[in-house]
Amino acid sequence: MEKFFNKKTVTGSFIILLLVISITCSNSSKTFETAGNILSNKLIGWGIKREENHNQPDVGNKNKEILEKNNGICLGNKEKAYIYLTFDEGYEAGYTAQILDILKKNNVTATFFITSHYLNTEPELVKRMLDEGHIVGNHTVNHKSLPTLSDEKVKSEIMNLHKEIYEKFDYEMKYIRPPKGEFSERTLYISNSLGYKTVMWSFAYCDWDENNQLNEEKAKEMIINNLHNGEIILLHGNSKTNTNILDSTIKYIKNQNYEFKSLEQFEK
Repeated sequence: MEKFFNKKTVTGSFIILLLVISITCSNSSKTFETAGNILSNKLIGWGIKREENHNQPDVGNKNKEILEKNNGICLGNKEKAYIYLTFDEGYEAGYTAQILDILKKNNVTATFFITSHYLNTEPELVKRMLDEGHIVGNHTVNHKSLPTLSDEKVKSEIMNLHKEIYEKFDYEMKYIRPPKGEFSERTLYISNSLGYKTVMWSFAYCDWDENNQLNEEKAKEMIINNLHNGEIILLHGNSKTNTNILDSTIKYIKNQNYEFKSLEQFEK
């Protein structure tokens, strides 16, 4: 049959094959079969709509439903004045030791979501977090958007860091915050199957850019004005502003009769 295949025919067939592969890959971004389940891989970028008068924000009913179906959390009990303080730590900018000092002084337990880079460059700070009773959570090895990765890559991004911290400190992580606040039904399912609870948030602000920090007065005002029952606060540990306002902000929140709780004490 070789005589029927000239160079043009082979080239044309190869192009058709590439088109078929391209279409298949494109479609695979919509649904995946994971452990026998057909799951959507539609990327969900977490966002909230703030409310006035210290009411809980609108996090989107559908997104919340998908999250909670897979054992995730984003808001606590709306009847209880509990606050859950969390920090994302991709790298150390020189402020975490001071943050830990402030938390210790105010008897507040927080959760720190770290990457492999943070663990490997700041093991003493991670040890201090653990020694002082804080929770250390999984922010993945490389901080990549999980819906863009294969099942196996999602698992390795989570479990390689899990293994690293276990080997260093004999500590089992069980909370995860998806990098960039991005997840899908598929990635939530995988995280949950690995024994992880996904933790999103009900308050955050633009604090991660060290070169574009809000002034302290405005940042503190934003946090205070958006306090609400069951709040999960997300702050970034590389923010100088957060560090400078943390002590006075914690004291203010306590004076408003809110109570800081650990994620271990989370109530829906």
